[in-house]
Amino acid sequence: MNKQTILIIEDDRKLSSLLSDYLRKYDFHTVAVDDFSRVMETFVACTPDLVLLDVNLPKFDGFYWCRQIRSRSLCPILFISARENEMDQVIALENGADDYITKPFHYEVVLAKIRSNLRRASGSYAQPQDERKFDAGKLRLYPERYVIQYEGQTSELSQKESVLLETLMDREGRVVSREQLLDLMWSDEHYIDDNTLNVYITRVRKKLKDLGADGMVETVRGAGYRLNAGAEEV
Repeated sequence: MNKQTILIIEDDRKLSSLLSDYLRKYDFHTVAVDDFSRVMETFVACTPDLVLLDVNLPKFDGFYWCRQIRSRSLCPILFISARENEMDQVIALENGADDYITKPFHYEVVLAKIRSNLRRASGSYAQPQDERKFDAGKLRLYPERYVIQYEGQTSELSQKESVLLETLMDREGRVVSREQLLDLMWSDEHYIDDNTLNVYITRVRKKLKDLGADGMVETVRGAGYRLNAGAEEV
């Protein structure tokens, strides 16, 4: 399956690079505009599935480019802007935008909104056709929806909880070190308190327990954590 393309129209090069790196981890292809006199040429060349668009840009603002893009494409357009004025959000939506995200933002929020808008645009919001899933015993994870299922019961997860479970399920029966989990869950952030991981482990264990899958996430003292999909049967 071809990767979906995200066009990033953002003049803060550091933020643009961080967004690109983050989205590529989730199997998106990204294109960042670097010549703001050739925005439409870049758009036509890469034919993106979705556009991330800032308001304050060189030459013409994001509202202008939103109108230009909308005049020739129905692809989702998500504004990312430090301007929190409600009128700016109204103008963005009236010019054809699908959503408006204010800075500073959490990357997982941007990712969730991108996925939501892509599913809506493709008409597969309720049941994505090529949805990824992970199985471990009777446990099934839908990482793109942040949903875990066990014996007919379902629980919703946060993005971090989903990444944590995906990592453990993908390595079922093997120990995953705390360092590996920290790197995967917070690779775009610095100085994460080690206790933060403990909080997410506790949350995931509680959700599994509520589903009847208590004891699946095991602590391996001095090493890390391991998913034992058969633990609930012992």
